[in-house]
Amino acid sequence: MRQRVAGAAWRIVLAAGLVCGIGLLPRLTRTDPAYTVLKARSAEREPTPEVLADIRRQLGIDGGPWHTLGHWLGGLVRGDAGQSWISGGDVLPDVLQALGASLLLMGVALLVAAVTAGLICVRTLRLGARRRLGGRRGGGSVSAVLASLPEFLVASVLATVVGVQLGWLPALGWYGPQWTLLPALALGLPAGAVLGRLLDDLLPGAFGEPWALAAAARGLTGRSIARQAVRRCVPALLPNLGLFVVGLTGGAVAVEQVFDIPGLGRTTLQAALAQDLPVLQTGTLALVLLAALATGATRLAARLLTGPALRDGALSSLHRPAPPAGGLLPLLYGAVLFTVVGFGLARDPLALDTGERLRAPSLDHPFGTDSLGRDLLARVGHGALDTLLLAAAISAAALLVGVLLGLLPRVSAPLVDTVNAVPPVLVALLVTAVAGSGTATPALAVGAVAWAPLAAHTSSLLRQERATLHITATRGLGAGRVQLLRSELLPAVLPPVLRHALLRLPGVALALASLGFLGLGAQPPSPEWGLLLAENQPYAERAPWAVLAPAAVLALLGALAVSAAGGLRLPRRPSSRTAAAVERGAVAESEKEPAGAR
Repeated sequence: MRQRVAGAAWRIVLAAGLVCGIGLLPRLTRTDPAYTVLKARSAEREPTPEVLADIRRQLGIDGGPWHTLGHWLGGLVRGDAGQSWISGGDVLPDVLQALGASLLLMGVALLVAAVTAGLICVRTLRLGARRRLGGRRGGGSVSAVLASLPEFLVASVLATVVGVQLGWLPALGWYGPQWTLLPALALGLPAGAVLGRLLDDLLPGAFGEPWALAAAARGLTGRSIARQAVRRCVPALLPNLGLFVVGLTGGAVAVEQVFDIPGLGRTTLQAALAQDLPVLQTGTLALVLLAALATGATRLAARLLTGPALRDGALSSLHRPAPPAGGLLPLLYGAVLFTVVGFGLARDPLALDTGERLRAPSLDHPFGTDSLGRDLLARVGHGALDTLLLAAAISAAALLVGVLLGLLPRVSAPLVDTVNAVPPVLVALLVTAVAGSGTATPALAVGAVAWAPLAAHTSSLLRQERATLHITATRGLGAGRVQLLRSELLPAVLPPVLRHALLRLPGVALALASLGFLGLGAQPPSPEWGLLLAENQPYAERAPWAVLAPAAVLALLGALAVSAAGGLRLPRRPSSRTAAAVERGAVAESEKEPAGAR
């Protein structure tokens, strides 16, 4: 009871801190809000101290910081989120309308993600239902490539090819259900690829559990066994599914920009860029509430799916020895990637030749040229130094923080819920609103949230592993907490979390690229990959190689990450104390046997 009260108090403190931070945004911004509003309303008016003071009084920010916070919170209690500083209209109706559009898009995108994840796991489910998983090797290069495709690039291709050239579906606007299909595909395909890889990683362990063997012996159909295996693995993935719910709602800024969707992410982005802080505050608060609802729903679903086995310690471990992925594929992908980067570094990424604008790939320019005649191979190679090294550093830090906090679920769970409420794009918007844009903005924004999925995954796997029979038996043989953690829990939890971290390495690079695409990251003439995609997207129809080159390198990075992750296996090595206890138990049992039985 005391632990539950402490956990609830910790959640309240974190939520209150986030709400107060949102409410104090007018005081935290480096730009005077009164000056911003004056320029938006009347650019020709002179910003005299008297005029600025009058605007501050109108906006309700003429008092101290606590007066500003109290004014905002008091309005929320009355159902009034204030008026837009730019348009002068009520904020709450506009934010609710944008939230409704984003929730509809998120629902359809989750359906696409579920179908995509199912298709990725079809082979494993088929082999598991037939009891033929013994020789299955890890891999998943196709799903890795799919997970590595930038959402804004998929959106651009779908809008251009399916919407404009073929005319099968509407490409722009938001006027009915049919307008949701293309953006939902752009959001759901990469998300489904990530979820499918995580599920595919757990399924072999589920098919090897005693219940699956008993069900097969009793003659249950393979389809029934496969369905129960999916149900057994889903609770470990539900925390990450909750993260996707918020990410697909508030983090779909780039896709909403491409398809001209008036969603919450785009509304918040425009508010941040225009310093319209009431809209930014209300939009962020809406995501906080959505994150709380998503977290509660996923926890309830996990409890219902697991049943009393989690409480009674009657689960089996999903950590099973599995053959590693073939060693040739990672070497091949790595060699190709480093060759591309190496040849690119030998060229000048800033050399202009307007006579060679948008040239197709040739011997002189293997990747073609961009709109200014610059060599794309050179820009991709030099951009790797900015994108890959930064993504690798952020991923390593996120893995370390995620595992450490995941081992302390009572501390990390409320923190993950709070961080989950603000996707990377919105973190970048808040950082930009407070500190301005710069080269450090995307790294700070992505690093602030990249650890949350890994911490949630660690806590979920740890919770289920602690409820397994072999942990109960090992504890009964005298193993202590440190010994259990080192010899049993970490070897079971670390391999899937390490593979998860490698799977998210391209996602970190994509997040950095998305911020560059939105203009919140690197600035020209930097060859950062997101900026390359943003600069060349307007020429995608005339010169598709201009966007395909950086996209192909991102896909290659994803294939390398997943194929390398398939070989990560940490065998369980019982400590000497545990082994001695097992040996003593075996000797004692043998001494009890009658002589005739020996």
